[in-house]
Amino acid sequence: MSKSSKRSKRGPEFVSVGLDVSDRKSCWVGLGDDGKVLERGQVSTRLPEIEKWAMGMAPTTMALEAGPHSPWISRLLERCGHEVIVANPAKVPSISRSRSKNDWRDAEQLARLARFDRSMLHEIKHRTERAQQDLQVIRSRDAAVRARSRLISHVRATVKAHGQVIGRCSTTAFAGRAGAVVTGALLEIVEPILEAIDKLSATIDAYERKIEQLAAGPYAETRWLMQIKGVGALTALAYVLILGDASRFRRSRMVGAYLGLVPARDQSGESDPQKGISKEGDRLMRRLLVQSAHYILGPFGIDSDLRRHGEAIAARGGKNATKRAAVAVARKLAVLLHHLWISHDEYVPLFNHKTNDAIAA
Repeated sequence: MSKSSKRSKRGPEFVSVGLDVSDRKSCWVGLGDDGKVLERGQVSTRLPEIEKWAMGMAPTTMALEAGPHSPWISRLLERCGHEVIVANPAKVPSISRSRSKNDWRDAEQLARLARFDRSMLHEIKHRTERAQQDLQVIRSRDAAVRARSRLISHVRATVKAHGQVIGRCSTTAFAGRAGAVVTGALLEIVEPILEAIDKLSATIDAYERKIEQLAAGPYAETRWLMQIKGVGALTALAYVLILGDASRFRRSRMVGAYLGLVPARDQSGESDPQKGISKEGDRLMRRLLVQSAHYILGPFGIDSDLRRHGEAIAARGGKNATKRAAVAVARKLAVLLHHLWISHDEYVPLFNHKTNDAIAA
């Protein structure tokens, strides 16, 4: 007897199941053909318990919201033979903004949307387990960098309060510079933190070597992105891993909106106020693109269409002109990176201006 036939005899067959996931217990609701609730229950949010529960019912459509547990749970449910829909919680206001919100209601709402109109769940496709692990290298490096920055700021503030100043230096040289400047009892206080800063710097170096190995090895397509001066292995690898599949975007221009680099809108009737960027999508990727944009616009950036575009915006002046220019360059950079990724074209820094000159001639 097959696994599917064994499962179907253990309980009712559901048209759809909604699963509201939490750290300890997850609530689920199963619907029948007529849309009525056939069964509901709880399951421990642990791999053996989830697997046993999923194998105990016939294959069906299961819906859950994206969250910390959704990657491994969705993969597990698919291995158990179920069709899985991972909903975008930011795009399902009937759940996220409900005034009578509880786990059971959320699970039932997920099940009903999966049964009647799954497009309203704004389905998310999780990356593979390998890609998720490789992305964690980048996120772990970012966590170490932010921790080191906080510790450096703490040391600077501490010694300043005692009339001592640590001169400007690179983050990697900071611990040595501070150890030579700070004296007396104050050095005994900050010395353990300086040692922690040194260890974090070594950790960050190790992560960066791993990132370069990944970019040169299993993600060799990043070389097309790194043609742009200002886009290194870190930004290129993060871009490939976070976007996952270049073909999911019909046009390169869609990437800017996906990463939250286009203006948000709140239009109603004749009211259409100008707003800042939407800041949807991955925050780390957006920050890396803006950092690359600052490099392109900075003293080491080469003459290019991207640089000229940013300089034209900055030249308009006004409040936050430099910031607006960097965001605009980051948006164009996100689009250009996608084009290079799918086309494997050679990057020409002044492509648009050379094209316009040729047309004028």
